[in-house]
Amino acid sequence: MKMPTPAPVASVLFVCVHNAGRSQMAAGFLFHLAGDRIEVRSAGSLPAEQVNPAAVEAMKEVGIDISYQTPKVLTPEAVQASDYVITMGCGDACPIFPGKKYLDWALDDPAGKGVAAVRPIRDEIKTRIQALITEIDAQQES
Repeated sequence: MKMPTPAPVASVLFVCVHNAGRSQMAAGFLFHLAGDRIEVRSAGSLPAEQVNPAAVEAMKEVGIDISYQTPKVLTPEAVQASDYVITMGCGDACPIFPGKKYLDWALDDPAGKGVAAVRPIRDEIKTRIQALITEIDAQQES
């Protein structure tokens, strides 16, 4: 008999303007590190045509493939369906709903930068994702 998959313990939405770099890398790390335990979404207020190739390459270097992702438009429904909303420089474009945990991560925008410039941003995102997973897990235990 197959055990039912437990429901995700939390859901996280990453938002940046173009949904092409920072938010895609963050979503890639969270999915890679937490698997099905945490529901992962990402969106942008003005989504780009494609994910930033330098971000795709930087993530490939750490064994995470985000090349199949496409930038998505930010909707109020996505915000409402998420427990954590993490913004990355989208300013006032992010709708605010009561009862959500909002975090603003000030990260350099990788747009137009090469892989070498994207690596430190990627590494900073990974550090923040690991801390976020620890925080979510601590919430479950309390």
